Amino acid sequence: MGHFIQQLTTGPTEISNYFTVWELLISIGLAFVLCTVVAYVYRATHRGVSYSQSFTATTVILGVTVAMIMLIIGSNIARAFTLVGALSIVRFRNAVKETRDVGFIFLVMAIGMACGTRFYGTAIIFTIAISAMVYAMFSLNMFGNPQAQRILRVHLPPDLDPNNAFDDLFYRYLQTHTLLSVESVRQGAFLEAVYSVVFRKGASEREFMDAIREINGNARAALTMAESVNI
Repeated sequence: MGHFIQQLTTGPTEISNYFTVWELLISIGLAFVLCTVVAYVYRATHRGVSYSQSFTATTVILGVTVAMIMLIIGSNIARAFTLVGALSIVRFRNAVKETRDVGFIFLVMAIGMACGTRFYGTAIIFTIAISAMVYAMFSLNMFGNPQAQRILRVHLPPDLDPNNAFDDLFYRYLQTHTLLSVESVRQGAFLEAVYSVVFRKGASEREFMDAIREINGNARAALTMAESVNI
Protein backbone atom coordinates (compact mmCIF):
# COMPACT_ATOMS: atom_id res chain seq x y z
CA MET A 1 0.00 0.00 0.00
CA GLY A 2 2.81 2.40 0.89
CA HIS A 3 4.53 1.62 -2.40
CA PHE A 4 1.35 2.40 -4.35
CA ILE A 5 0.86 5.74 -2.52
CA GLN A 6 4.47 6.60 -3.32
CA GLN A 7 3.76 5.89 -6.99
CA LEU A 8 0.81 8.27 -6.93
CA THR A 9 2.94 11.09 -5.51
CA THR A 10 6.13 10.64 -7.51
CA GLY A 11 4.79 10.84 -11.05
CA PRO A 12 3.24 8.93 -13.94
CA THR A 13 4.81 5.55 -13.21
CA GLU A 14 3.30 2.29 -14.36
CA ILE A 15 1.05 0.25 -12.08
CA SER A 16 0.85 -2.44 -14.77
CA ASN A 17 2.40 -3.23 -18.12
CA TYR A 18 -0.51 -1.50 -19.87
CA PHE A 19 -1.32 1.80 -18.15
CA THR A 20 0.00 4.27 -15.61
CA VAL A 21 -1.61 5.70 -12.50
CA TRP A 22 -2.40 8.95 -14.22
CA GLU A 23 -3.88 7.22 -17.26
CA LEU A 24 -6.13 5.31 -14.89
CA LEU A 25 -7.24 8.46 -13.09
CA ILE A 26 -7.75 10.40 -16.32
CA SER A 27 -9.73 7.60 -17.96
CA ILE A 28 -12.17 6.95 -15.12
CA GLY A 29 -12.38 10.65 -14.19
CA LEU A 30 -13.18 11.74 -17.75
CA ALA A 31 -15.65 8.89 -18.13
CA PHE A 32 -17.40 10.01 -14.95
CA VAL A 33 -17.62 13.65 -16.10
CA LEU A 34 -18.84 12.84 -19.60
CA CYS A 35 -21.36 10.23 -18.45
CA THR A 36 -22.66 12.71 -15.86
CA VAL A 37 -23.23 15.20 -18.68
CA VAL A 38 -25.15 12.53 -20.59
CA ALA A 39 -27.18 11.70 -17.46
CA TYR A 40 -28.25 15.33 -17.08
CA VAL A 41 -29.15 15.46 -20.76
CA TYR A 42 -31.26 12.33 -20.28
CA ARG A 43 -33.06 13.87 -17.29
CA ALA A 44 -33.66 17.21 -19.04
CA THR A 45 -35.09 15.61 -22.17
CA HIS A 46 -37.07 12.82 -20.55
CA ARG A 47 -40.79 12.68 -21.23
CA GLY A 48 -43.48 10.58 -19.66
CA VAL A 49 -43.95 9.32 -16.11
CA SER A 50 -41.34 6.54 -15.95
CA TYR A 51 -38.25 8.60 -15.03
CA SER A 52 -35.94 6.67 -12.71
CA GLN A 53 -33.17 8.30 -10.70
CA SER A 54 -31.68 4.85 -10.17
CA PHE A 55 -31.43 4.22 -13.92
CA THR A 56 -29.81 7.62 -14.51
CA ALA A 57 -27.19 7.00 -11.82
CA THR A 58 -26.59 3.52 -13.19
CA THR A 59 -25.69 4.92 -16.61
CA VAL A 60 -22.86 6.91 -15.00
CA ILE A 61 -21.62 3.86 -13.11
CA LEU A 62 -21.82 1.78 -16.30
CA GLY A 63 -19.74 4.26 -18.30
CA VAL A 64 -16.99 4.42 -15.67
CA THR A 65 -16.99 0.62 -15.32
CA VAL A 66 -16.64 0.12 -19.08
CA ALA A 67 -13.69 2.54 -19.09
CA MET A 68 -12.01 0.51 -16.36
CA ILE A 69 -12.72 -2.76 -18.21
CA MET A 70 -11.16 -1.41 -21.39
CA LEU A 71 -8.06 -0.37 -19.46
CA ILE A 72 -7.74 -3.82 -17.92
CA ILE A 73 -8.21 -5.64 -21.22
CA GLY A 74 -5.83 -3.43 -23.18
CA SER A 75 -4.73 -5.40 -26.24
CA ASN A 76 -4.64 -8.75 -24.48
CA ILE A 77 -6.99 -11.13 -26.33
CA ALA A 78 -6.78 -13.83 -23.66
CA ARG A 79 -7.81 -11.35 -21.00
CA ALA A 80 -10.72 -10.19 -23.14
CA PHE A 81 -12.07 -13.75 -23.51
CA THR A 82 -11.62 -14.34 -19.79
CA LEU A 83 -13.61 -11.24 -19.00
CA VAL A 84 -16.40 -12.25 -21.39
CA GLY A 85 -16.66 -15.60 -19.65
CA ALA A 86 -16.75 -13.98 -16.22
CA LEU A 87 -19.48 -11.51 -17.24
CA SER A 88 -21.58 -14.20 -18.94
CA ILE A 89 -22.75 -15.46 -15.54
CA VAL A 90 -24.50 -12.14 -14.85
CA ARG A 91 -28.24 -12.15 -15.48
CA PHE A 92 -30.26 -8.95 -15.82
CA ARG A 93 -33.94 -9.42 -15.09
CA ASN A 94 -35.22 -5.83 -15.14
CA ALA A 95 -36.90 -4.94 -18.42
CA VAL A 96 -36.03 -1.60 -20.00
CA LYS A 97 -39.12 0.58 -19.67
CA GLU A 98 -38.50 2.78 -22.70
CA THR A 99 -36.78 2.08 -26.01
CA ARG A 100 -34.97 5.41 -25.67
CA ASP A 101 -33.20 4.12 -22.55
CA VAL A 102 -31.41 1.48 -24.62
CA GLY A 103 -29.85 4.23 -26.71
CA PHE A 104 -28.47 5.96 -23.62
CA ILE A 105 -27.07 2.68 -22.31
CA PHE A 106 -25.10 2.16 -25.52
CA LEU A 107 -24.11 5.84 -25.47
CA VAL A 108 -22.40 5.68 -22.07
CA MET A 109 -20.81 2.37 -23.02
CA ALA A 110 -19.29 4.01 -26.10
CA ILE A 111 -17.99 6.89 -23.96
CA GLY A 112 -16.50 4.45 -21.48
CA MET A 113 -14.83 2.49 -24.26
CA ALA A 114 -13.34 5.66 -25.75
CA CYS A 115 -12.00 6.79 -22.36
CA GLY A 116 -10.68 3.34 -21.52
CA THR A 117 -8.79 3.09 -24.83
CA ARG A 118 -7.35 6.60 -24.30
CA PHE A 119 -9.29 8.29 -27.12
CA TYR A 120 -9.99 11.22 -24.84
CA GLY A 121 -10.57 13.81 -27.56
CA THR A 122 -12.93 11.47 -29.38
CA ALA A 123 -14.90 10.88 -26.18
CA ILE A 124 -15.26 14.61 -25.50
CA ILE A 125 -16.28 15.51 -29.06
CA PHE A 126 -18.71 12.59 -29.22
CA THR A 127 -20.36 13.56 -25.93
CA ILE A 128 -20.79 17.19 -27.00
CA ALA A 129 -22.12 16.22 -30.42
CA ILE A 130 -24.60 13.60 -29.20
CA SER A 131 -25.83 15.85 -26.37
CA ALA A 132 -26.49 18.64 -28.87
CA MET A 133 -28.34 16.20 -31.12
CA VAL A 134 -30.54 14.95 -28.29
CA TYR A 135 -31.36 18.50 -27.19
CA ALA A 136 -32.15 19.49 -30.77
CA MET A 137 -34.52 16.55 -31.26
CA PHE A 138 -36.18 17.31 -27.92
CA SER A 139 -36.55 21.06 -28.52
CA LEU A 140 -37.83 20.67 -32.09
CA ASN A 141 -40.07 17.73 -31.14
CA MET A 142 -38.63 15.82 -34.06
CA PHE A 143 -40.53 12.72 -35.19
CA GLY A 144 -43.44 13.67 -32.94
CA ASN A 145 -46.99 12.89 -34.02
CA PRO A 146 -48.79 16.22 -34.64
CA GLN A 147 -52.07 14.56 -33.71
CA ALA A 148 -52.43 14.26 -29.93
CA GLN A 149 -53.65 10.71 -29.42
CA ARG A 150 -55.60 9.76 -26.29
CA ILE A 151 -56.77 6.50 -24.79
CA LEU A 152 -60.41 6.48 -23.68
CA ARG A 153 -61.56 3.79 -21.23
CA VAL A 154 -65.32 3.59 -20.69
CA HIS A 155 -67.53 1.27 -18.66
CA LEU A 156 -70.78 0.46 -20.45
CA PRO A 157 -73.94 -1.38 -19.39
CA PRO A 158 -74.25 -4.73 -21.20
CA ASP A 159 -77.16 -3.43 -23.28
CA LEU A 160 -74.99 -0.78 -25.01
CA ASP A 161 -72.99 -1.78 -28.08
CA PRO A 162 -69.40 -0.39 -27.86
CA ASN A 163 -69.27 -0.21 -31.67
CA ASN A 164 -71.98 2.41 -32.03
CA ALA A 165 -72.91 3.66 -28.54
CA PHE A 166 -71.07 6.97 -29.03
CA ASP A 167 -71.34 7.47 -32.79
CA ASP A 168 -72.97 10.92 -32.67
CA LEU A 169 -70.73 12.13 -29.84
CA PHE A 170 -67.58 10.90 -31.55
CA TYR A 171 -68.59 12.60 -34.80
CA ARG A 172 -68.98 15.97 -33.02
CA TYR A 173 -65.80 15.92 -30.93
CA LEU A 174 -63.31 13.56 -32.55
CA GLN A 175 -61.23 13.60 -35.69
CA THR A 176 -60.57 9.85 -35.59
CA HIS A 177 -61.44 7.01 -33.24
CA THR A 178 -60.70 3.28 -33.11
CA LEU A 179 -62.13 0.61 -30.83
CA LEU A 180 -59.11 -1.27 -29.45
CA SER A 181 -60.61 -3.77 -27.04
CA VAL A 182 -63.76 -4.81 -25.16
CA GLU A 183 -63.61 -6.64 -21.85
CA SER A 184 -66.18 -7.82 -19.32
CA VAL A 185 -65.56 -6.33 -15.83
CA ARG A 186 -67.16 -6.51 -12.40
CA GLN A 187 -68.38 -10.07 -12.96
CA GLY A 188 -70.19 -9.13 -16.16
CA ALA A 189 -71.99 -6.10 -14.76
CA PHE A 190 -70.18 -3.79 -17.20
CA LEU A 191 -68.23 -3.88 -20.42
CA GLU A 192 -64.96 -1.92 -20.53
CA ALA A 193 -64.39 -0.48 -23.98
CA VAL A 194 -60.98 1.00 -24.85
CA TYR A 195 -60.78 3.50 -27.71
CA SER A 196 -57.90 5.31 -29.36
CA VAL A 197 -59.16 8.85 -30.07
CA VAL A 198 -57.88 12.08 -31.63
CA PHE A 199 -59.83 15.25 -30.80
CA ARG A 200 -60.88 17.87 -33.32
CA LYS A 201 -59.10 21.19 -33.05
CA GLY A 202 -60.72 23.32 -30.34
CA ALA A 203 -62.87 20.48 -28.97
CA SER A 204 -63.43 20.61 -25.20
CA GLU A 205 -62.27 17.41 -23.48
CA ARG A 206 -64.28 18.30 -20.37
CA GLU A 207 -67.54 18.64 -22.32
CA PHE A 208 -66.71 15.42 -24.14
CA MET A 209 -66.23 13.50 -20.88
CA ASP A 210 -69.46 14.94 -19.43
CA ALA A 211 -71.33 13.74 -22.50
CA ILE A 212 -69.73 10.30 -22.19
CA ARG A 213 -70.99 9.97 -18.60
CA GLU A 214 -74.50 10.97 -19.65
CA ILE A 215 -74.54 8.09 -22.11
CA ASN A 216 -73.01 5.40 -19.89
CA GLY A 217 -75.04 6.32 -16.81
CA ASN A 218 -72.22 8.09 -14.97
CA ALA A 219 -70.13 4.90 -14.88
CA ARG A 220 -66.35 4.98 -14.98
CA ALA A 221 -64.73 6.91 -17.84
CA ALA A 222 -61.06 7.83 -18.10
CA LEU A 223 -59.06 9.74 -20.69
CA THR A 224 -55.26 9.43 -20.72
CA MET A 225 -52.28 10.10 -22.95
CA ALA A 226 -51.62 7.17 -25.27
CA GLU A 227 -47.85 7.15 -24.53
CA SER A 228 -48.34 6.56 -20.80
CA VAL A 229 -50.71 3.61 -21.09
CA ASN A 230 -50.16 -0.05 -21.85
CA ILE A 231 -53.14 -1.54 -23.63
